[in-house]
Amino acid sequence: MKATGLNHVSVHANDLETSARFYEEFFGMRRVPTPDFGYPVIWLEVGELQVHLFDRKTEAPQYHHFALDVDDYTAAFKEARRRGILEGRPRRFPDGAVQMYIRDPAGNRVELDWPDSSTLDPAVFGELEQVDGPAEATIYSGRPRPSVAR
Repeated sequence: MKATGLNHVSVHANDLETSARFYEEFFGMRRVPTPDFGYPVIWLEVGELQVHLFDRKTEAPQYHHFALDVDDYTAAFKEARRRGILEGRPRRFPDGAVQMYIRDPAGNRVELDWPDSSTLDPAVFGELEQVDGPAEATIYSGRPRPSVAR
């Protein structure tokens, strides 16, 4: 037996509507029908996957996170900076991919990935932090990299 794919991630929300609105507005996610679990839950669609938000009074783990690709990294970076939710600065991997972290309204850590640092404007991003290691150690392992316009 082996896993064949990732279906969804589940994260807590301190205020379900606030968190749902954040994911809808920041990432363009869409609410999908949600079963009744006996406690508040909202399911959101992102591409072929889902993010499940649940209302439980718990703290967000400091380093646990999930990662998303976005269609406009510069816009995401600027909006994260404007909202004050950017954590640290973007990092470039040896294969040229880039990651940055943000925090959602409940404090959950969300990684935003981009396949090609050469398409990013240094005037906007400044100097990217460099992560060392072999180029084969990629966040896009086993799947095609998203295409980006130059």
